[in-house]
Amino acid sequence: MHLDIDPALLVEIAVAVAGFTVWFALFASVLLVTQPTEVQPNPPTQDFGGDEPPAVVSLLTNRWELTEDAAESTLIDLAASRVLELRQPANDPMHTTVHVGEGGAAGINVYEQMVFDRVNGLVVNGLVPLTALPFRDKKKAAAWGKRLNAAVVDDARRRGLSRRRFSRVIVSALAVLAGIPALAAGAAVALNLHIQSGNKNDWSLVVWAVLIVWGVLAFLAGRSRGERDTPRGREVAARWLGLKMYLRNDPSFAELPPSAVAVWDRYLSYGDAVGVTPVCSAVIDLGMGNRRRVWSSFGGTWHRVRIRYPFVWRRYGQPPVQLFMKAAAALVFAFLVTWVAGALNGLPDSFARPAHRVFLAIFLVLLAYCVYTLIATIVDLVTPVTVTGEVLWLEVWRKTSRIDRSGATPWLHYLALDDGRDDRTVAWGCPSELVERVSCGDVATIVARRWTRRITSVEVREQARARVLATIGAHSRHHGTPTEHDEDAENIILSAMSAGAGLGAQALASALHTPDIAAVELVSLDEVSRALDTPVVTRNQGPAAVGPMSMASYHAAVDGRLLLLATVSTGAAASLAIDLRRHGQPLPGIGDEAYAWEYWAMARRGSHVVMLQLHGPGKQADRRNLYWLLSTAVSRLPA
Repeated sequence: MHLDIDPALLVEIAVAVAGFTVWFALFASVLLVTQPTEVQPNPPTQDFGGDEPPAVVSLLTNRWELTEDAAESTLIDLAASRVLELRQPANDPMHTTVHVGEGGAAGINVYEQMVFDRVNGLVVNGLVPLTALPFRDKKKAAAWGKRLNAAVVDDARRRGLSRRRFSRVIVSALAVLAGIPALAAGAAVALNLHIQSGNKNDWSLVVWAVLIVWGVLAFLAGRSRGERDTPRGREVAARWLGLKMYLRNDPSFAELPPSAVAVWDRYLSYGDAVGVTPVCSAVIDLGMGNRRRVWSSFGGTWHRVRIRYPFVWRRYGQPPVQLFMKAAAALVFAFLVTWVAGALNGLPDSFARPAHRVFLAIFLVLLAYCVYTLIATIVDLVTPVTVTGEVLWLEVWRKTSRIDRSGATPWLHYLALDDGRDDRTVAWGCPSELVERVSCGDVATIVARRWTRRITSVEVREQARARVLATIGAHSRHHGTPTEHDEDAENIILSAMSAGAGLGAQALASALHTPDIAAVELVSLDEVSRALDTPVVTRNQGPAAVGPMSMASYHAAVDGRLLLLATVSTGAAASLAIDLRRHGQPLPGIGDEAYAWEYWAMARRGSHVVMLQLHGPGKQADRRNLYWLLSTAVSRLPA
């Protein structure tokens, strides 16, 4: 096949390609020259040798590229500075909790303040689980990370350790030189117009071609290309890389959890900054969280909620009008099927009979779908449900199929809500026009339809509940509001001694005050059976109280052996009991404080203390079941 190529077309293409080749060759050369150079580390050393914050160190030791280590190491460094406190109650680092220090956050820089505010805004009852820190909103996570990175870069530049990869001089030069391909493109357009039409006076297309190409390339040159090294920065980076080599030579250092900062101090924060603490990096996440397992503080304690997102059935999130239209369409198709089946009567029986059976099955399916959809939609309309809880997650669910200039438009969002009844929930379908009224962390009341799980109204009860509670807690601490926790063991013992010595009948009455609730009322037989995985019975027919203590025993239904002893106490006896057992493993999120040991678990709520102790075969029970049983018992104590 012969191709007839116009030589003039080849000239036009050659002119344009030549102009673009020159500019992009210059652009690639600048990219090559300005990339950060490889830094040779100093000999291994345990000395810091400088006061650069861990976030800046992370920038320098990662070839002037910011990673998530910057935020992670800042969090650990705040704990090393006693601004925050990291506590690990069990062997699993994922159970680490963050507590705000009593000294406040004075004297910290911008990005350290951002990390502190992120933690302080989520604190409930003085703590927040470390795994509850990730953002749940993609836009908020991206915006927060962008601001934090900008603050770290600004700090590094002020210290003379970093600079723009493309300086203003380079950007200006590339923008000016972008005129070469722009003029080449204009020349190609002018040549084409001259050859095709012979019109030498129409220059509007030529001008537009020059301006568009010039503007696009100038914008490309002006975009941020990150950071690059400086002589001072290379010197400092070499020193910190020496520390990296020193820490890497210690095999146990890589296995340290975030709570080890109490022992290793700033070594752990700088170790995270240079990337030699995989355990810390795995546990700490300040970016997006897991959409299927989200932390909630609804009810006053932190707990994980498993979220399921419906997506298979098309009814989810649909308005009733569309469902009625689908039912009507199914009915129409059902009658069309009968019409087609009737048209087969003239065909031979060997073909008509099997075909009639197939069409009959299709007809019945369509008719059943129509009736089911109509009835379910009507019931859904007349039986709305009202739910109040904390908004855990918001995410776009469905978009319009029509694409406009701004792309597909969302019309339905997932809205996951924790109502405090269960640790599992199913996301609702929230119309996009209602999503703007609510955000993650708000306590909201929704009115929805159960079958379609479509929300019809949203009312915000409390905005950013965790932040409000944190503010109230900080206000109380600032003004010295006394709490039960402030009473130390020495005062308790002195009070008990005074009572025992008869120095005050009132003190004695207080010490022997009977609890307001009996131990047998805190947990049911079914709950104890589930926790111990065996049927149990109790021998307590009523509230068995001995002075300031009430007891309940639970025995195996088969042989009557003692499995669990539950006690609840109040007053001075309760305070003394909890103080004597604070050496145990802390259990965050249960009551005001909770602790556990090998075969017992204890928690305090207000002036009441509950203790559960395993006996005999009950010691083989899963400890997590014991903690769940303790949490259930504490929830039934008087506030």
